Amino acid sequence: ILAVLVPPLVFEATLTIKWRDLRSDLPLVLLLAVGGTLLTSLIVGGIVFRVLDIPLLGALAFGALIAATDPVAVIAFFRSLGVSKRLSILLEGESLFNDGVAIVVFNLAMGAAAAMLVAGDGTADFSLIAAVLEFLRVSLVGVGVGLVLGFIVAYVILRNIDDHLIETATTVALAFGAYVTAESLHVSGLLAVVAAGQVVGNIGRANTSPTTRLTLDNFWEFLAFVANSLVFLLIGIKIQITQLAQFALPIAVAVIAVLVSRAISVYL
Repeated sequence: ILAVLVPPLVFEATLTIKWRDLRSDLPLVLLLAVGGTLLTSLIVGGIVFRVLDIPLLGALAFGALIAATDPVAVIAFFRSLGVSKRLSILLEGESLFNDGVAIVVFNLAMGAAAAMLVAGDGTADFSLIAAVLEFLRVSLVGVGVGLVLGFIVAYVILRNIDDHLIETATTVALAFGAYVTAESLHVSGLLAVVAAGQVVGNIGRANTSPTTRLTLDNFWEFLAFVANSLVFLLIGIKIQITQLAQFALPIAVAVIAVLVSRAISVYL
């Protein structure tokens, strides 16, 4: 699911966000995406750990998984209400970066759990400094991979080739190629896709013809719609009603924990 359905969703979102709009609020977006996601992960993990008696590292992993917001429904609601453009930029901008942050936190929690299992004595060889350095490595190198590939596509392909089909196909290759390349280097593929999409959306599209821009917009809007529909379809197929009834109390606790943690992080 991550490798097939998520890259087109993330790439399409980045194409529609202009750098000039994002730049003025980038510090706030990063504060919400990094600080808010970390804080939400810790609060949700702590509540689940205390109330549901789930092992701490498992609770933190769950907190990381659930901390990243999916703004698709909210953005559609925003458009129907006609809310300010800045609020939409804040929400969409945060959603672009917090996926990568959440996956890094999740991997760190799982790595600590694996180290504890290897140790066999209930302890883990885990260093906070090492975790922070690993977080920076995974994030920054992932962004770097996306920027390099994005600039290559923007200046080599989109600038020199005037064929809307070839140019559109190249952006598809870029979306999946950035993800695969970054993951093969053990860095954040999602952040690579974000960076690549920003380059194409802000620089590459300016180097194309009006026909290509129209084709790109329509194609990626459709592809994102299909990918998002498949995600929710797979969720519906996977979940059984009997399971929902069996775990009604833990689910309720988790929902309340998410709402509380989200409110705390946003208001702070």
